Amino acid sequence: MSVAIAPATPDIGRVAGAVAIPVLAQHVDAVEPGAHTGSVPPEAVGKAGGWGSLVNHSEHPLSPAEVARTVARLGALRLTAVVCARDVRSAARLARTAPSYLAVEPPELIGGNISVSSARPEVVSGAVSAVRSVAPSTVVLCGAGIHDRRDVARSLELGAEGILVASAVTRAPDPRAAIAGLLAGY
Repeated sequence: MSVAIAPATPDIGRVAGAVAIPVLAQHVDAVEPGAHTGSVPPEAVGKAGGWGSLVNHSEHPLSPAEVARTVARLGALRLTAVVCARDVRSAARLARTAPSYLAVEPPELIGGNISVSSARPEVVSGAVSAVRSVAPSTVVLCGAGIHDRRDVARSLELGAEGILVASAVTRAPDPRAAIAGLLAGY
């Protein structure tokens, strides 16, 4: 089992220096270092101690071409891409970029009270199948509404190899206890 964290961009270096787990950026841009004011080059994340980045999160969607460029830039720097897909169709399309990880998370269930593994289990199993047929080495994660060990266990039963979670931890009165509860589902 592996755990990673994705803090805000300004905190990547501080967090990476304080923890022994992989630290991801919440977003990077597929740009070379240079005159790109406001962009986050992957090199900056790597130099700060980051391990890679989320790509195409529903709160920062990219075109399929931009996802491909971003995954390629991260890969060229030996940084990890965790690509987010909203449904089975987009999971199949984005798997062609051969990211290390692909998380399926329907946007309408993110931050909600019902997990995708309960509300729409076919999305999880369908995404797993679609990704495996295109990019067998890509690890499939399940996100959206994951709150407790039962949601984690159900996601794994449906074929996912892990989870992508935020609100269940960030909104919890005791984030450490929330993380321990999620890990109990493995």
